[in-house]
Amino acid sequence: MEAEAHDGPPFRAEHVGSLLRPEVLLKARAAAEGDQYRHAEGPLAYTQLKSIEDAAIRDVVDLQEEVGLQSITDGEFRRRSWFQDFVLSLTGTDITFFDSAVSAALPFQDDSAVDTLPGHIVRVKQRLRRDKGIFTQHFAFLKTLTRRTPKISLPSPSMLHFWGGRAAIDERVYPDLDEFWNDAVKIWVAEIADLHALGCRYVQIDDVTLPLICDPRGQEALRKRGDDPQQVLATYAGVLNRIAAGAPTGMTLGMHMCRGNNRGKWMGSGGYEYVSEVVFRTIDIPNFFMEYDTSRAGDFQPLRHVPAGKRVVLGLVSSKTPILESRDELKRRIGAASKHLPLEQLCLSPQCGFASNFMGNPVTVDDERRKLELVVETAREVWG
Repeated sequence: MEAEAHDGPPFRAEHVGSLLRPEVLLKARAAAEGDQYRHAEGPLAYTQLKSIEDAAIRDVVDLQEEVGLQSITDGEFRRRSWFQDFVLSLTGTDITFFDSAVSAALPFQDDSAVDTLPGHIVRVKQRLRRDKGIFTQHFAFLKTLTRRTPKISLPSPSMLHFWGGRAAIDERVYPDLDEFWNDAVKIWVAEIADLHALGCRYVQIDDVTLPLICDPRGQEALRKRGDDPQQVLATYAGVLNRIAAGAPTGMTLGMHMCRGNNRGKWMGSGGYEYVSEVVFRTIDIPNFFMEYDTSRAGDFQPLRHVPAGKRVVLGLVSSKTPILESRDELKRRIGAASKHLPLEQLCLSPQCGFASNFMGNPVTVDDERRKLELVVETAREVWG
């Protein structure tokens, strides 16, 4: 089982992006927001929080370089969650409790418990507008810290629609949903262009909606509120294609897909077959980060739809549990995937980030380090 190495990105050993926040940063953020940790003088000023974030990001960049990763992120240390910071930075959005009658959200669960709904939903209540760069300064700082390839992740604009559908987007503001999507595409294209101008050459778009559409429960939730799952899939694919078409020359795009990741819990189940032809053959993004750490993700047969020239990053290492995977088992599963997609089109990573929100998964920084080292070492043995 051998394949030629490539310079990437994506690299043979990858990671999704979010990493565990150190305790000092968790306490500082809570203090800055006036939560349970407070200094005698009161909440921290933002400038104080930023200096603590800066130091923590320097440390997490060092961690990534020490384990041998070539794609480097800031761990998403300046965010509360992987998607809310971006979409709530837009003029025209707010956050509220969702109406379970229209939501396509599935409850988070693990092997021992199922969370009780309701949760929160982002709502579009005014015309969408991006007044300035959102993650641009995050990238600018990250770029000063590494000579390797800095990567920024952006949530997919589908996050503004999937959870609540038409009911989450004020019909008085957007009587025609095409106008909503037009505004969203302009915002994402502008953010990517500004990142490119700062030297960014690697952007990952995170979209959990597509795997959730694979879950029969997700399909039923969409139908219940009057949406056709296949039409939703086609709409999202078209939006992603418009963003990809607007990306500057030289920008490498990837797309991450998972079934939810919140403090070790997950949302959806079901293999990729329901969406695989549309995702792989019609979405003009050449690299796909795919959750494959449990049987809930199904088998590798959907990879047969991946065209030549596109790559799949196999998320075989779990970020949700401290149990360290067997290197031999990882190699066996890479071999199984290569029966459906040539080895030269495959890479390896954890299935998701280690901290999709600031609270993080039930693993330690040492667990995180060992798992990232395992990804790098296994990739080196497989691809050289």
